[in-house]
Amino acid sequence: MTSTDHPVIAAVDGSSHSLEALDWAAHEAVRRGLGLTIVHARTPDRRVVQDTLLREAEELLDRCVRRVAQIAPELRPSTLTPMDFASAALTSLSRNASLVVVGSRGLGGFRSLLLGSNSLATASMADCPVVVVRGGPSEGGEEPRTEPATDLVAGVAADESSEGVLEFAFETAAARPGARLRIVHGWTMFSSILSGGPAFDRDAVADSAERTLAELTAGWREKYPQVDVVREPVGGSASRTLVTASASAALTVIGRRRGGESLGLGLSPVAQTTLTHALGPVAVVPC
Repeated sequence: MTSTDHPVIAAVDGSSHSLEALDWAAHEAVRRGLGLTIVHARTPDRRVVQDTLLREAEELLDRCVRRVAQIAPELRPSTLTPMDFASAALTSLSRNASLVVVGSRGLGGFRSLLLGSNSLATASMADCPVVVVRGGPSEGGEEPRTEPATDLVAGVAADESSEGVLEFAFETAAARPGARLRIVHGWTMFSSILSGGPAFDRDAVADSAERTLAELTAGWREKYPQVDVVREPVGGSASRTLVTASASAALTVIGRRRGGESLGLGLSPVAQTTLTHALGPVAVVPC
């Protein structure tokens, strides 16, 4: 792999979650024909000599490079050690990246948290899509895992924010031969009334949701005819459907509005619930 323009960035801190993220990022870089940059951000600490921080970072990055060589020997990853808060460093790097991949939780913080603050901050503020990868059942994370080929799932709303989600989802599915893309759109009687749609007729609301999905996906299906697409209008909780689907999905794709400057800003309730409780990797796409 020689492409270094807008690479896939993998953030690592030595935790099992970040090693799972590194594996995922390496697989995706190969699929997309992109370079891979492995980043280990270190917050300056007056109690620790900077040379010690850099040496520890270099040792971790060397282990990560060797790990990638086992997964994807064709990759020649570069490495970076910014001296900054992880979310700030990754947000800055995201301006010239195709994708940032992070673990759902790092070495710091509370083990009971489902999603770490650095992961949430990066997903909320990055300029490019961010994939948050859950750690596997083994906390050690010493052996690279083989990624199963399963469905991709995309959650869409009936507005312009869905364009970015669909573009990323179709592009990602196209890079995975044989992948099926499930496009989920949640609807309720109340949301139909608010949007000026049918009221008090469940069948009519369901039909309207199906037409909305067909209109949203029509152009993308023409652009990516090789992608097997399933449209799923869901009456009720879209977040519950997405979380359930994430258990067997290679990736669940959701959107967020640009302009976030704090944790979770720009994430809808559905997106935030999905990101926090998903059982597999989640891509957050700025729209």
